[in-house]
Amino acid sequence: MKTAAISFLASAATSVVLTPVVRDVALRRGWLDPVTSRKLHRRPVPRVGGIAIVVAFYVPLLLLLFVDSEVGRRFWSTPGRALGLILGGLAIAGLGVWDDLKGADARTKFTVQFAVAAMVYALGYRIDVVENPFGGVWQLGWLGLPFTMLWVAGVINALNLIDGLDGLAGGIAFIALASIFVGATLQDAPLMMLFSAALAGAVLGFLRYNLSPASVFMGDTGSMFLGFVLATTAIRVNQSASSTVVIVAPIVALGVPIADTLLAMARRAARGAPLFSADRAHVHHRLLALGLSHRQAMLVLWAVSVVLAGASLGIRYLDDGVAALLAVGLVLGTWLALHKLGYVRRVDPGQLLEQRRRNLERREAIRRIGDRLRGARTQSELWGAARLAATRLGAEAVSLRVVTGDGGEAEFAIGFDSGSASRFEARFPLPGTEFREELRLAWDDGREALDRDEEIAVECLCDHLAGSAERLRAGAPGRLVGLRSA
Repeated sequence: MKTAAISFLASAATSVVLTPVVRDVALRRGWLDPVTSRKLHRRPVPRVGGIAIVVAFYVPLLLLLFVDSEVGRRFWSTPGRALGLILGGLAIAGLGVWDDLKGADARTKFTVQFAVAAMVYALGYRIDVVENPFGGVWQLGWLGLPFTMLWVAGVINALNLIDGLDGLAGGIAFIALASIFVGATLQDAPLMMLFSAALAGAVLGFLRYNLSPASVFMGDTGSMFLGFVLATTAIRVNQSASSTVVIVAPIVALGVPIADTLLAMARRAARGAPLFSADRAHVHHRLLALGLSHRQAMLVLWAVSVVLAGASLGIRYLDDGVAALLAVGLVLGTWLALHKLGYVRRVDPGQLLEQRRRNLERREAIRRIGDRLRGARTQSELWGAARLAATRLGAEAVSLRVVTGDGGEAEFAIGFDSGSASRFEARFPLPGTEFREELRLAWDDGREALDRDEEIAVECLCDHLAGSAERLRAGAPGRLVGLRSA
């Protein structure tokens, strides 16, 4: 317990000191989270604060390994499990840094996440047998590996998706880590106590700068790293000597991000949107729509997480009858919450199918335009693809500004000379260009906003345009400024 307390305090102090340093470096380098219609902040904010969380987690642990002989003895008594968490965490953190700075597609993320999950499974973090609070167990057999991989990747992405409100992901992670620490103490698992205490301290120090209005975001580096450590320590703490895992307990403890992720995937699949596209229908968005402030929405979800963390401990350590009553109460409470937030409502099947058809057609059109852009050899070909995409999206005016090979700018535009008074216009910066390159679209159909499905299509188009523009800059010599195509 004393060692865990030292680790907690050392990690918190390291995080408090290091977070503003990382924030200032991010500001100088332009590593910022941009303002978009689906995000809640009103100015670009540094997004790599998770680096401070990662460093603050590892530094005290490594120091204790060399300074405290008892910690070293315990570490080397189970080196596979300890090294699995440490090395796996570094791999996930590296993936997060790459995603924050360069951008990683879903395939790359899942490949790394599943590979790391398979590694920690081999090193002892495994779900082989599942017990439920109503009695009985299920032997997973060969399904243990895929089940464990899905659990680890699922929690990683759940923390990533819930990170949409200042202080929310960090607070939920801190509460879950507190429940894991209590469970580790009751299970007499000193290394898990040490790991959970160290990460809790790192998160607490970071929250000083991440509460609304946040001056720094943890980014994918922080959210994915937190998700990985939570997933693996939850497995280990809820694992008895017979390798039985009460998987209900960690699911309940992480109920808010898991439920939010499942709801997001269900609604996106239903309407034909990409499963991992962002939207404004997460739980915190629904709370804001009910009139709560950012801080109030955060506190509500923190309070729910505290209740769920307590329930998870009750399910794990109380007798089966009480655990069953807790489970029933949680189901009823979840149903009422979903109804209050508007997730449970009647849907017109015909309307939903029509929306799904339109979205799938739009996605296919943008995919084909992306294939065309991969073969583009001139900026005029980029412009031709942008005009074609604008037609597919129903826009009456379009412009494209890109940077040329020598640092100048090429601008193409059509349809902006004769706009109506009711025209709606939207600007979309191309990714990784620090706002110098952008696509601009305008509609004359009386709309006042874009729906999220249209935004997703335009964002995918911008990704394709940015990749092609970057390839062209490597070998495109000319300087062109202000070309307007009639």
